[in-house]
Amino acid sequence: MNVWLRTLLTIWRARAHVRRRGLRPPMTIGRVRLRTLPTDIDLLGHMNNGRYASLFDLGRFDLLIRTGILQIFQQKGWYGVVASSTITFRKSLNLWQRFTIETRLHGHDDKSVYMVHRAVVDGEVYAEMLVRSRFLRRSGGIVPLDELFEALGRPDDLPELEPWMTEWATATALPSTRAAAPSVWE
Repeated sequence: MNVWLRTLLTIWRARAHVRRRGLRPPMTIGRVRLRTLPTDIDLLGHMNNGRYASLFDLGRFDLLIRTGILQIFQQKGWYGVVASSTITFRKSLNLWQRFTIETRLHGHDDKSVYMVHRAVVDGEVYAEMLVRSRFLRRSGGIVPLDELFEALGRPDDLPELEPWMTEWATATALPSTRAAAPSVWE
């Protein structure tokens, strides 16, 4: 339940920011300040590894609202889904510790947009997550990236992906939803 409350607060703050200061450019680094709560903690006394992904969603909401991308998605009947993600942990976040979620669009390939999230304390990265997102139509089907950039009224000016990101996306991809994907353990 506390992630729902945090989500609503994040959305409210981002919309208030847009009303006061206007939209931000898509390559803006979004920042959401949080504190580790008792419901985030695991039995070892630090933030549960699964909670990071839930809290990084807040960074995505914040950035998409502040850049105006979410509003365009809603008008077009589009939504984003996480196709794959990977997270690397460096230091633990402890109970009541303040931290900032930093979020930035990173680049794209022919099908997906990549975003990076970081948990940062006093300028130091504690964890980082790479997210590969696809965009779908509520009516069915995938939104091609050229249509996405056209709807945003922006050129495709995201930076090139590093080669390891392309290799990661290929290596971690599952078969298409139209192909068989049996669960066979070897």
